[in-house]
Amino acid sequence: MKVWGFFMLCWIHNCKCQHFFVYCGMNKKYQKYIDYIVNDIELPYLKSLEQYGLKDNEYESVLSKVYNQPVKFVVSGDYQHVYDKKGRRIYYENSDGYWRKWEYDSNGKVIYSENGDGDWYKYEYDTNGKVIYSENSNGEIIDRR
Repeated sequence: MKVWGFFMLCWIHNCKCQHFFVYCGMNKKYQKYIDYIVNDIELPYLKSLEQYGLKDNEYESVLSKVYNQPVKFVVSGDYQHVYDKKGRRIYYENSDGYWRKWEYDSNGKVIYSENGDGDWYKYEYDTNGKVIYSENSNGEIIDRR
């Protein structure tokens, strides 16, 4: 377990609980505050979180609840990335608040992506991993099913 401030977060490889993430020994008042933030924020997530004055490790606590799984928050210059437990990037945001998010299927293929400009893309794959269906926010559809 990693100890952060006055609470501990059971990271996935140490967690004996039935949940993807667990807040062990977290102060109930603090947990309510984290829950409030999760319900209050909107895209762009990281820009929304600035108003709360959270530390980097607290971003992971909030974003783990947003994504219902443990996440890793990584800052690289003006860029901030969120990775899922399999190391796949699920969210990106730059210092201007431009964002992009991804969802994956069980084979690690992108099935949905969306960005801060309102563009979105959907994909379906065959058993060999080849795209058989795609659709985007411009109304373009390719159907090879």
